[in-house]
Amino acid sequence: MPEGPELHLASLYVNEACKGLVFAGCVEKSPVSRNPEVPFESSAYCISSSARGKELRLTLSPLPGSQPPQEPLALVFRFGMSGSFQLAPRDALPAHAHLRFYTAPPGPPLALCFVDIRRFGHWDLGGEWQPGRGPCVLLEYEQFRENVLRN
Repeated sequence: MPEGPELHLASLYVNEACKGLVFAGCVEKSPVSRNPEVPFESSAYCISSSARGKELRLTLSPLPGSQPPQEPLALVFRFGMSGSFQLAPRDALPAHAHLRFYTAPPGPPLALCFVDIRRFGHWDLGGEWQPGRGPCVLLEYEQFRENVLRN
């Protein structure tokens, strides 16, 4: 099961892989996924990521002048047992790519995919970290340490 350091690395991967890329269109969900639809569409947006503990937040930010006018949307992912992100050619999507974000022309047609073989992973709309989760060992070490000592 992916732990805090793996989600932190996944967040770094998303930020590096998506740096300089422009995404467009609708977010596409696999028909077999039980997770919610992502009601986001834009003619041009960028993707950024952050992680906290066992959660990863993707933020979809429309670029100036993109249509339709849209506020940024955040999604919080929990990877379950086998979730991960992959940037792949649009015509060679990985198996079990349950959520897909497509790049805009003129660059090569790519897709950022949330891949989850076992389908235990989950995403939530809104971008809020799970309430009640303790401090993140990587980003809030002193609070994490005090929480461990106190409990």
